Amino acid sequence: MDVSVPWAGRRFTVTQKATLKTDRYLVTETAPGGSGGRVLAYAERRRFSLNEEVTFFTDASRSQVAFTVRERTLLDPGEGFDVVDADGKPIGAFHERFFTSLVRSAWVLEQPGAPDAVGRERNRFVAVLRRAWDWLPLDLVPFAWPYHFDFGSEGKPVMTVDKKIGLRDRYLVEVTAPGLDPRLAVAQAVALDTYQGR
Repeated sequence: MDVSVPWAGRRFTVTQKATLKTDRYLVTETAPGGSGGRVLAYAERRRFSLNEEVTFFTDASRSQVAFTVRERTLLDPGEGFDVVDADGKPIGAFHERFFTSLVRSAWVLEQPGAPDAVGRERNRFVAVLRRAWDWLPLDLVPFAWPYHFDFGSEGKPVMTVDKKIGLRDRYLVEVTAPGLDPRLAVAQAVALDTYQGR
């Protein structure tokens, strides 16, 4: 795994700010005490865009690409998403298990040279409550209750994503598998915010 120095950490915070036209994401490293650290990536995603591609830059100036998330096909969102580095080389991919996710979301995380990891919502009650919330006509009001995803492979933990309580979506991403590229883990966390339940 070739990860540049800024992505050497294991804990990250992804903060999303929604506006009428865009979703903005800020990725920072997270100190052991939970406090925020330096900014690692920044992205904007246009709402209602047919082109599902989100490019993360090293800062808001957009001068240097950190990584990009691309939908594999517009015709079948179930096909998943690829994550590539600044040079277009594959980092990994992920997709949602559609039928499994009807009640309790499940995602598959793929990285070259490693077995697939499967992530599921930790709490079944919260999963059902979140599904019910999705049916309400509240597009600009996020689901404020915290929820958690645990990813594992071959019986071993790979990563966790914990949504923190609050009106602004904020996720704590912790990479527990030493071989998992943190950029792929962050991309998966953004997918839990953006692409889930489509």
